[in-house]
Order: sequence, then structure tokens, then C-alpha cells
Amino acid sequence: MVFYQALGVGVFFIGAVVAIVLFSIYKKIYPVFYVLSVALYIFTAGFVIDVYHFGRFGILLTLIFSAIIFMFLGYYLSRVIPRKS
Repeated sequence: MVFYQALGVGVFFIGAVVAIVLFSIYKKIYPVFYVLSVALYIFTAGFVIDVYHFGRFGILLTLIFSAIIFMFLGYYLSRVIPRKS
């Protein structure tokens, strides 16, 4: 099955359009990175699910583990990287 290729192309084009619109509206780069990270997450989860032929329980575990990893990574990076005021 070639599900992840269609998912990747679709997510890329939708993410590119949203990123261009956000950049043109706000003139800042960080919304573009938010869209990029969400698109990469969707593609990665779809790729893992398709390549390893997970069932319902495997898909759920993949999404739960990846969400937990990203939550802890976001919390850690928010503490490590200093904020400019």
C-alpha cells in the first residue's frame, strides 16, 4: 500500500499553502514552523502506521507515545531555551 506517499504529498501542499498565508499575514516566521512541525508529525505518524501495518491498537499506541514524547520535548525545550523579553 502506498498510503504514506499520498498522505505526505497532501500534507506538504496543504502545509505549504497555510504557511504562505500565515507568513503573508503576520510577517513572522514562527507560525510557519508550527505548520511545518504539525505537517511533519502527521506524515511521520502516517508513515509508521503504514510501513509497520499496525492495527487499531498499534495505531492508538503510536499516536499516544508520539504525543507524550512531543509533550515532554516541548516542556523540556521551554525550560532549556531562554525566552527573550
